Amino acid sequence: MAEKRRSGGGTVMPDSKSVKSESDKEFLSQAGVGVLLRDALLKLVEARSEDPIGFLAEHFSNLASESESGPVGGGGGDGGEPQENTVEEQQQLSRALWHLSLAHHSQRSAFNNNIRLAYDLLTQCGSIQRVPGGVQGRIYTEMLQCLCSEGGLSGTTAAPLLRRIRCHDYEAVPFELFRQGVQTCTAFADYIRKSQCLYAAVASRPERPAERSLCRAVLATLEEALDTSHGADSARFLEASAKISPAKLAQAMADVRGAGEQQEGPTMDAREFEDAAAALFIARVRVVI
Repeated sequence: MAEKRRSGGGTVMPDSKSVKSESDKEFLSQAGVGVLLRDALLKLVEARSEDPIGFLAEHFSNLASESESGPVGGGGGDGGEPQENTVEEQQQLSRALWHLSLAHHSQRSAFNNNIRLAYDLLTQCGSIQRVPGGVQGRIYTEMLQCLCSEGGLSGTTAAPLLRRIRCHDYEAVPFELFRQGVQTCTAFADYIRKSQCLYAAVASRPERPAERSLCRAVLATLEEALDTSHGADSARFLEASAKISPAKLAQAMADVRGAGEQQEGPTMDAREFEDAAAALFIARVRVVI
């Protein structure tokens, strides 16, 4: 009987689990899920987020928004288009800023890739107001303002730098200028945070401003580090702030003490120190003409 059963079945029916597995693989392949997950995980590794689940949720939310909005600049020609362009610009700007937040600027390769993604997004803003050859100057300047704000800079601290690197509203900003502006703003935010830490280190008591002589010594050390650093603007600023080690700071303070300065003398508050440190940075940034 067993032989009859074996010989009687002309074809071997495929296993149902195997069929389902192949069907699932085909579905995932056609939907591009593997590519989406791989890209998301690469972004997560680049960003080193402390909240991986939240990061991935925001990542897929941004992808969903881009998918829903469809191709950029494809609106009609009716009177409501300028308003649609404004909404579209804000959406693209938010996405560009999100890409720029995924990796710290010290992660050169990842950050440069994200700058390119942000640039490509912003070159597509607004079919009516689009400027050939780059990002519209108005959008570029708004993006730099947002970068400074998100970096923790106050409006008064960021304003002198933005006046130096912003473009006219009607200008087209090419990629290299765009990249330099992004790197400069992000490096400036880190530099200011570093200067705030330096001020805290020389202030003997939190409730009392630091001695002016010590502040001047630290600022002179920072200026020397800026002048002896090499490379592109943003790179040299990072290199300079890194050179202000605790040992170098202690030596500068000891030199002041050794020169016979009184411990209780004129003071410099945190705002004045930050402005002076910012001025050292900004003076070395190339002006956009």
